[in-house]
Amino acid sequence: MLIRQARESDAVVITPIYNHAVLHTTAIWNDTPVDVANRLQWLKDRQATGYPLWVATDDRDQVIGYATYGDWRPWDGYRFTVEHSVYVHPDAQGQGVGKRLMQQLIASAREQGKHVMVAGIESGNTGSIILHQKLGFTESGTLREVGTKFGRWLDLTFMQLKLGE
Repeated sequence: MLIRQARESDAVVITPIYNHAVLHTTAIWNDTPVDVANRLQWLKDRQATGYPLWVATDDRDQVIGYATYGDWRPWDGYRFTVEHSVYVHPDAQGQGVGKRLMQQLIASAREQGKHVMVAGIESGNTGSIILHQKLGFTESGTLREVGTKFGRWLDLTFMQLKLGE
C-alpha cells in the first residue's frame, strides 16, 4: 500500500467510495450521491486551502481509500483545530488502510502546526471509535439524536487527539 497526495484523476475513484458511504453507511450524514464533477471541485477546494488530501493505493496504483482534514469551525480562535474524514473502499476495509491514512493525517497536521484533531463519529460505529482510541484519541462527549439517516436518529461521538504543545 502506498499513501500519496490525491491527483485530479483520482476524483473518478473517490466518487464511488464517497457515494457508497452515502448510500450504505452512517459515516456520512448526507442522503444524496454526488457526481465526479462535485468530487473534482471538492478536491480542488481541498488543495486551495492548503490542507492535504491523501489517498491509499494498492500495488496497481488503484485508490482504495482517502483522507483529509479541514477547519473544525470557521472562527479565528479555532485555527489550530482540524476535523478529519477517512473513507475506505468496502473491498479494502479491515486491511489497515484507515489506520495508515489516519497516521498520515496526524503527521500532516503536526507538520502544519495544528494543536488538536477532532473526530465526529456516529456513536454506533464501534470500529472507528476503537481505531481512534488505538491512535491516542480520547472521547470528548456525545451529542444525542443530532442527526438522522435511514429513518432513525443518530448520536454523534466526538473524540480528539492533542497533536502538540
